[in-house]
Amino acid sequence: QVQLVESGGAMVQPGGSLRLSCAASGIIFSAHAMGWYRQAPGKQRELVATITSGASRNYADSVKGRFTISRDNAKNTVYLQMNSLKPEDTAVYYCNTKRGSLNYWGQGTQVTVSS
Repeated sequence: QVQLVESGGAMVQPGGSLRLSCAASGIIFSAHAMGWYRQAPGKQRELVATITSGASRNYADSVKGRFTISRDNAKNTVYLQMNSLKPEDTAVYYCNTKRGSLNYWGQGTQVTVSS
C-alpha cells in the first residue's frame, strides 16, 4: 500500500529555516508528482508546492522565493526547504501524491513559527 511519512517539523523563530522530508513507499516514486500542503487551525488545507516527475515545480504565491521543493528519486523522498519563516506559516504540513483517481496523504508534521 502507499505510505507517506513526513518528518522535520518543529518550532522555530520568525526568520528561521526548516527542512521537511517525506519518505514514500508503495509507489514507483520517480513516476509520480509529489506535493506539500498545509492546514492551519480553523482553515482549509492549501497547496504549498508541487514537483512533477520531471522536476517541474509550482508554488503558492505566499511561499514563492522562500520555500523550495525538491526530490531525491534514489531515496524515494521529497523535501520542502523553508526559509524566512513567518508566523503565518504555522500549520500542519502534509505530503501528497496521487495514483489514478486516489489521493494519498501522510500523517502530517507540525510547523510552528513563533517568538
